[in-house]
Amino acid sequence: MNKKPRISVFPKGLMEELIDGRMSVFEWIMLAGTLHADGLEMYPAFLKETSDTYLTQVKKAAEAESLLIPMMCSSPDFTHPDEAYRAKEIEKMKVMIDVMAFLGPSDFRSCRVLSGQRRPGVSDADGVFWTVGAIKELLPYAASKQVHLVMENHYKDGQWVFPEFAQKSSLFLQIIQQIDSPWFGVNFDPSNAIFAGENPLVLLEQVKNQLITMHASDRYVKDGYSLADIGEHSEIGYSEALAHGVIGKGMNDYDAIFETLRSINFSGWISIEDGVNGLDELKESVEFLKAKVEQFFP
Repeated sequence: MNKKPRISVFPKGLMEELIDGRMSVFEWIMLAGTLHADGLEMYPAFLKETSDTYLTQVKKAAEAESLLIPMMCSSPDFTHPDEAYRAKEIEKMKVMIDVMAFLGPSDFRSCRVLSGQRRPGVSDADGVFWTVGAIKELLPYAASKQVHLVMENHYKDGQWVFPEFAQKSSLFLQIIQQIDSPWFGVNFDPSNAIFAGENPLVLLEQVKNQLITMHASDRYVKDGYSLADIGEHSEIGYSEALAHGVIGKGMNDYDAIFETLRSINFSGWISIEDGVNGLDELKESVEFLKAKVEQFFP
């Protein structure tokens, strides 16, 4: 059994090309093979179909590059007032659970879950209630397929109109604390905590006992902005003051993050969500995180 964290990659800088078909998932897998990661994280729209024949091709392409596919960056939207809409989101998630049961390695497979969009008029109580209910409804199915559901402290899916309902930790914690299952846990993203105007190390300490996977990225204050500007747009999510960059050179304290990971003997997957400024930066981030793994998990 693997005792150290493993590193996965997610092509944040290539998402539009992969979604609209300018780049195929097979082309991305070949590029990912040059980054020396252990695996890659999928996104539902990267896959043009979910047939066994197609998924077999995807899995074989990854295996040819010595890559596993442990994570699915799915984005269910459970905060719509229409019950029928929420039911469809649950069914869509079951499809992604099936996909990961097929694609993922036998020792670990996960699908991300979110709360949903912060729609005007949806109360905190309703959003929390609907999200908890949907995840609890999905868990028996996920368990039957041996796929973990991991909830992320999130900002906003690229296909959404509104930011994440549970972007603030007060709501995020309300949700995860109501769900107790060996097949449910947290996908922690330190940069998203910064976007929410919060301290990522404080949140990590609060969720560490439910931590299953992690997203890794880093953020910089753009020229012409200051730290005081970060929270200025927090009510709508994304801060104009922050930009992506190489992990380890931005605002996140990865030594402190890895100290916490070591304290809980974390052996899950860390997926790098970056490459916005090119694959060279993504490769540099892989090298940085692999060095941190060796430093803290010798």
